[in-house]
Amino acid sequence: MATQMFLNLPCKDLPKSKAFFESLGYEFNPQFTDDKGACMVVSDSIYVMLLTREFFGTFVKKPVADAHQTIEAITCLSVDSREAVDDIHAKALKAGATSGGDPQDYGFMYSRAFQDLDGHQWEYVHMSGEPPQA
Repeated sequence: MATQMFLNLPCKDLPKSKAFFESLGYEFNPQFTDDKGACMVVSDSIYVMLLTREFFGTFVKKPVADAHQTIEAITCLSVDSREAVDDIHAKALKAGATSGGDPQDYGFMYSRAFQDLDGHQWEYVHMSGEPPQA
C-alpha cells in the first residue's frame, strides 16, 4: 500500500476555510468531515485535515500556534505548468489569501506563495527541467 499523507492544520472558522479551499478547486471527503474537521482531498494519497483550533488542540500537548504571528511550515504542492501556478495564486488572492511575495523563477522551477485565511503558508511550484549542476 502506498504511503498516504495527512497534513493537519488548525483553522479559526472551519466553514470559511472550507469555502476558501473549494474556491481553489479542492473537494472534501464527506465521510471524514463534520463540524470539527474537514478532509480536503489533494490527491489519491495526500489529504489536508482542516480542524477547528479547539479540536486540533486535543491532539497536542503544546500551545497551538497562530500562523499569523509565526511560521510553522510551508506546504508546497506541485502543479503541471507555470500558468497553473499563477492561476491558483490568483484564485487564492481573490478568495481572501495574502500574497507570499513575488514569483520565484529559477529557470527550471517556478513558484508562488500565499497565506491562507488562517495564515498558513502555501507554495505552488512547477518544475520544468533539471536544476543546474553544482
